[in-house]
Amino acid sequence: MHGLPFTAPALLAPMEGVTEACFRDLVLDRNPPDALGGAFTEFARVSQQPLPERVLVRHLGPRRHAAPVGLQIMGASAEAVAATARRAELAGAPLVDLNFGCPAKGALRGCAGSALLDDPPKVEALVRACVDAVERVPVTAKIRAGGDDDTRLEEIASAVEAGGARLLTVHCRTRREAYRDTADWERLRRAVRTVSIPVCGNGGVEAHADLAALRAETGCALVMVGRAAMADPWIFSGRVVERAEAARFLSEYAAALRADGATPHKQAGRLKQLIRVWRAGGLVEDEREELLRERDDRRLLDWVEREANASQLGPHAATR
Repeated sequence: MHGLPFTAPALLAPMEGVTEACFRDLVLDRNPPDALGGAFTEFARVSQQPLPERVLVRHLGPRRHAAPVGLQIMGASAEAVAATARRAELAGAPLVDLNFGCPAKGALRGCAGSALLDDPPKVEALVRACVDAVERVPVTAKIRAGGDDDTRLEEIASAVEAGGARLLTVHCRTRREAYRDTADWERLRRAVRTVSIPVCGNGGVEAHADLAALRAETGCALVMVGRAAMADPWIFSGRVVERAEAARFLSEYAAALRADGATPHKQAGRLKQLIRVWRAGGLVEDEREELLRERDDRRLLDWVEREANASQLGPHAATR
């Protein structure tokens, strides 16, 4: 696929605090490689020194699936980021993705992530440094449509291509828009018209049908899904699952976190992060609100276990 290692045109987005190995693996388990073509780690933050290879190995996790997992890195120092990209290749990453989209205040203070959208020549230089540092794996880049507005979108996209990236992913919101509900696909069309490398569109996907619609309406070669995959991990294959199967995902997620050393409090917190947007299995709104208000971590974890093991799949198959 355009010389990239993906097995299908739909990709799981990198999300800080979400797409660690245990979450990625559960999503990859539930979507065959002809439906979900690849995933990405949450970003590995690079400051003034390159990250050690052992840290990158931990981000990647064990290779268990046919679909590749790209390692995303974020930083402002071209030298440190490039050296980290080389170490990522040595650690087994099938591709290296550069983060120019994170709108978090910490990234902005460090002049990294979406802060670099205001300096397209710096974007080009960072991409070029990484392309020159690796030997075999493709370097890709993820941007937003702009900083305060989208007037420099074409300039930023061109900088990524000029740096030698093999794929440009465009989150169609600007830095200022952060994660608002609005998603302007016209910005994706503009990016496609600007560059000759493949463009992956990100933003505004809510359902399985949107995967094809985004590509058809924008000309993007690929589509990346973030929050909607948190709400429904089966979005890539389009399977509609019943309540107990949806709960089993949550149960297995908690178990994977626990096996990785997470406390019950962290397990409950990560579950609430999903429950806040969860659509799979028909969770009803009053249950969602009650679960999000629950302060007893064990009660929340027990509820998930009962739902996962329930034989009846109605809206109130298991009670708390």
